[in-house]
Amino acid sequence: MQLTLKDGSKMSFDGAMSALDVTKQISEGLARAAIVCRIDGKLASMDTIIDKDCNFEVLTFNDEDGKKVYRHTCAHILAQAVKNIYPTVQLAIGPAVDNGFYYDFDFKTPITQADFEKIEAEMKSIIKANLPITRIECSREEAGERIAKMKQIYKAELLADIPEGETISFYQQGDFIDLCSGPHLTSTGKIKAFKLTSLTGAYWRGNEKNKMLTRIYGTCFEKKADLDEYIQKLEEAKLRDHNKVGREMGLFMTDENIGQGLPLIMPKGARIIQIMQRFVEDEEQKRGYLLTKTPIMTKNNLFITSGHWDHYKDKMFYIGDEDVDDEILCLRPMTCPFQFTIYKNGLKSYRDLPVRYAETAIEFRKEASGEMHGLTRIRQFTLSDGHIVCTPDQLESEFQGAVDLIKYLIGILGLQDDVSYRFSRWDPKDPDKYVGSAEDWDKVETAMQTILNDLHIDYTEAWGEAAFYGPKLDVQGKNVHGKEDTLFTVQIDFSLATRFDMIYIDENGEKARPLIIHRSSIGCYERTLAMLIEKYNGAFPMWLAPEQARVLSLTDRTADKAKEVRNKLFDLGLRAEADVRSEKLGKKIREAQLDKVPYIIVIGDKEAEQNVISVRHRSEGDLGTMTVEEFVAKALLEVATKEIK
Repeated sequence: MQLTLKDGSKMSFDGAMSALDVTKQISEGLARAAIVCRIDGKLASMDTIIDKDCNFEVLTFNDEDGKKVYRHTCAHILAQAVKNIYPTVQLAIGPAVDNGFYYDFDFKTPITQADFEKIEAEMKSIIKANLPITRIECSREEAGERIAKMKQIYKAELLADIPEGETISFYQQGDFIDLCSGPHLTSTGKIKAFKLTSLTGAYWRGNEKNKMLTRIYGTCFEKKADLDEYIQKLEEAKLRDHNKVGREMGLFMTDENIGQGLPLIMPKGARIIQIMQRFVEDEEQKRGYLLTKTPIMTKNNLFITSGHWDHYKDKMFYIGDEDVDDEILCLRPMTCPFQFTIYKNGLKSYRDLPVRYAETAIEFRKEASGEMHGLTRIRQFTLSDGHIVCTPDQLESEFQGAVDLIKYLIGILGLQDDVSYRFSRWDPKDPDKYVGSAEDWDKVETAMQTILNDLHIDYTEAWGEAAFYGPKLDVQGKNVHGKEDTLFTVQIDFSLATRFDMIYIDENGEKARPLIIHRSSIGCYERTLAMLIEKYNGAFPMWLAPEQARVLSLTDRTADKAKEVRNKLFDLGLRAEADVRSEKLGKKIREAQLDKVPYIIVIGDKEAEQNVISVRHRSEGDLGTMTVEEFVAKALLEVATKEIK
């Protein structure tokens, strides 16, 4: 038996051996660190018997797949512990996720985080018992009998969804058995350090029409020191969570009488969004975009034409009788059909292309209750929406232009080190989710891949994440808790020009179909604001700060002078306020610092007499005295250059 290792070297063995024994032959150290292996590219546990020639690779906790297997095993230990304590609980799913794992349960009696202590104690007992973890493969009929005996309704539903012909497996540790495709660690004792971190509600399968389950989150590491470091970072992250900081600073709020996913943007938050919007619209105009303003609702005919009614209806809000098409009004989830209608108003020549449309658009999407969070996932949002209509020859340069704009704005916001790029492709196993043929998708995805490679973009691939009409480049950002969301996107559309009968006259005087690029330059303003709150912990760069300077009177005698200075700063282009309350200066300064105002200006008797101001920066400290004109020149330069400090 000959094995080809990751580095290309080969090893020969006489007879069958377990993956762990093979690994010991390679390195005792590697065997001790081994979590799982790949055999001919497929993940397998370390007790798998190898009895033929194959490619062989060992994975440790340092490998992403190694972490996932380690953490998924811990999720099963959590499920076993919960089942031991609460015998009537129904088990749902328990995957590994970024930085940890979760398991969804249906409890007869709700639990709270106060119950974590006894659950963790039971988990420790299971780990200490070092129970062997074994894989059990069986027929569909046998699997059904097992689940019926276990009386697990959610597992029965999961079993029904496993495609015919696919292997059905369970994993057993002690007397606990769970439906799972695996692989797992070889025993529960392999888990070294873990902690349960939070508890939330989650609809079964993410559908708000289904029952709300209890989701327990946890994390685990090979070393307690690594766990302690992670928990410390988690606590620090909670302090920067935009849901906490944004509310404390009065940037946004929610109200149960208004509804979930419908945040109220308060004056300071609204000012930041207004500043970003004006900047983005001006930058888009500079780059040749034409501004549009279209209705927030339309008859559903428009979305029948676009295909959204067939492929996106569940995400749309609509009003009216479904049986009478022209009586159904839809709140728009995007602007593309509207801008395509504008494009069709007048015949276009190839000389008119590309046409670039942009709009700051209020849009609506029916997000599930369990998915909504703060400003990152909401039901009404403001999107920097835009579409480029171009010839095939212009596709690459226009795509590059859209990416250049995104990169420029990311840099201005200071987020360039906080994002990653994802090539979102279609799912060939589920063609009904998309328009077009496999050949269409292969052609356009190949073209997009070439463009991304030409632009030297470092990206990952995500199958099944494409829009129904074409592939896309998603710019991904993570919140302080590690959850990933799409911030910006650029999509190639090979379908909707045909659906909307969009044409142009080419160089030969013939009618031709254009290609379309859907793009968002700064994404959803609310989501971007959430990212900025967490990035800067509310201390926004000077150009974005809703209040750039606060003028404080030292005594009542200097109140009028403080107001005069504030008005002068405001007239010269700075967002300034005055605090002339009869309060101690220390209190005024502390409040300005809590509000994270970039500059604090103090006016005392001496400053009023000499016609100067005393300036303090929130991070640089005391800057001394200067004239109003000197301060304004310094501050406006900081604003103009979008300096981040």
